Amino acid sequence: MKALVVGSGGREHTLAWSLLRSPKITEVVCVPGNGGTATLPHCRNLAMNPGDFEGIARFALVNNLELVVVGPEQPLADGITDYLQGQGLKVFGPCQAGAQIEASKAWAKALMVEAGIPTAKAEVFTDEAAALAYLNQEGAPLVIKADGLAAGKGVTVAHTLGEATQAITDIFSGKFGAAGRQVVIEAFMTGQEASVLAVTDGKTIRPLVPAQDHKAIGEGDTGPNTGGMGAYAPTPVVTPEILERVQRLVLEPAIATLRRRGIDYRGILYAGLMITPAGEPQVVEFNCRFGDPETQAVLPLLETPLEEVMLACIEGRLETLDLQWQTGAAACVVVAAEGYPDSYPKGMDITGFEEAAATGALVFHGGTRRQGDRILADGGRVLGVTGLGDSFEGAIANAYAAIDKIRFEGMYYRRDIGYRVMGS
Repeated sequence: MKALVVGSGGREHTLAWSLLRSPKITEVVCVPGNGGTATLPHCRNLAMNPGDFEGIARFALVNNLELVVVGPEQPLADGITDYLQGQGLKVFGPCQAGAQIEASKAWAKALMVEAGIPTAKAEVFTDEAAALAYLNQEGAPLVIKADGLAAGKGVTVAHTLGEATQAITDIFSGKFGAAGRQVVIEAFMTGQEASVLAVTDGKTIRPLVPAQDHKAIGEGDTGPNTGGMGAYAPTPVVTPEILERVQRLVLEPAIATLRRRGIDYRGILYAGLMITPAGEPQVVEFNCRFGDPETQAVLPLLETPLEEVMLACIEGRLETLDLQWQTGAAACVVVAAEGYPDSYPKGMDITGFEEAAATGALVFHGGTRRQGDRILADGGRVLGVTGLGDSFEGAIANAYAAIDKIRFEGMYYRRDIGYRVMGS
């Protein structure tokens, strides 16, 4: 079987690598891919825009690519699944109607309320003055969110009224473009965040091993939010008992409510959670695709061939499939370009890949491109280095040992990934 992966980040490199672990997958084509996917055996990049649905469909049909896996949220929100399915292709990723669960935080919040899913109180605003009036009425801390897709950067946890006011002003002034036409203001939740990515065929929904992300740029979870600076799985924050509650109170009600709305949701449903001090899960947000960097920590632990999981979702037979996992832990540390999440340079030579691989770690490329025999930095989050081990300590040590072998000018990474679980 041949597969096509849409996207160009670390998540897509991980998806391609994971698919190629199966003896049934003979080739993966990445659209457009990156420097890492260009070097994977039996994998090649296709320089095509992920928004060119017609071109992707034509290429997949002519080249007998039997499975299309959509990585990023934007093509899903734009309707790539609907289009490709209309051309007779098997696509892993929800339809456009289902992708609203990430494309509009206001839409997702309304669905949560309808489903009775535990989440923070929130109000939605289209007018800056009304939003600021509500802010002054409620007081800080609050969470300010641009309604639409903002590459993981449209959320501000505001601990003061000044921070909240600035966040609202930024959104309404166009900092996030069309994503900021509406603003969602939420009550502040306390606890630890966790990510539960689940696969679903629209009827059955099964969680993958739970992960924990580090969104802030700075050590100790300080500074502005990023797309994610590291993750580990399975996180002990989500105990088996808590995961059962997530299944019963979050995942199953979400799928049932989508179905009641006439939405046949198949693919990934990613629940970003706050685990309260009392151990209760509350939903921070839903996403319609694999997380990044959570995917780099979760999929290396999956023993069931990934294409079997995806086809079971597409074909409506997930109920019959048992997911098998490796024991132990995985930890991914993101290596970023200097200046990220603001402006950052590109074009730096990256070296040390062979030495890093010799440690046993996995090096997934996020923002890279291949130029001849060279790999150059080409994005903010450049690499995701995943260590594996029998324990969290071993997995995290493996990741950092590999990072010690990698070099590029101005490379930056947090040195405290996993600090919440060390010793667990």
